[in-house]
Amino acid sequence: MPPRLSPQLKKGRKIMGFLDEFMGTLGPDVASQMAKSLNIDADSAMKMIPQVAPLILGGLKRQKDEHGGEARVDHILNKYGSASVLDDIAGLVNSKAKDHNPDPKLGGLLGDSGVQAANMLSNQFNLSGNSSSQVITMLAPLVLGYLTKKRDVEGAGSSGIGALLDQDGDGSVLDDVAGFLMKGLGGGSQGGGNLIGGLLGGLFGGKK
Repeated sequence: MPPRLSPQLKKGRKIMGFLDEFMGTLGPDVASQMAKSLNIDADSAMKMIPQVAPLILGGLKRQKDEHGGEARVDHILNKYGSASVLDDIAGLVNSKAKDHNPDPKLGGLLGDSGVQAANMLSNQFNLSGNSSSQVITMLAPLVLGYLTKKRDVEGAGSSGIGALLDQDGDGSVLDDVAGFLMKGLGGGSQGGGNLIGGLLGGLFGGKK
């Protein structure tokens, strides 16, 4: 009989599962297109993805908890999360690269944490403020589109997406994301994990 996993390990595997799946399925293509559009190296682009994606999940989690539960998440995915964008990643990235006034707040989804994330990306990867904001606006519809695909095409349904955001149901995504980033995809020597962890704390008002 295999050993029983602790709740913390189960949580870590769930967040690792989603982000690993996203990175494995879309990461190389997304990084390549971002590199071309923003004139940066693909390795840096690849490192940005798992730093920004958890913020988007965190924003959805807050919307779910504070503004209407699964119905609110469905509303956001229905309005901003078309799975069709996954069929033309180059077209999406190129269109966002032409936006000279990108909104890192993503409306109210990230709020000021989006601005802080853009500033962090600028400092960490030597990007202009406009380019770092574009990274967020490029990745948001892809993450939302991927969630919509999981909900509608892969059969997860609204409850499945809600459970993904909740992880093991204890209402905390911060430890899960921090644990993932400490594994190295977004952390590394630049300390990205700690920085994003701080932003997630701000996103949830310092509460778990």
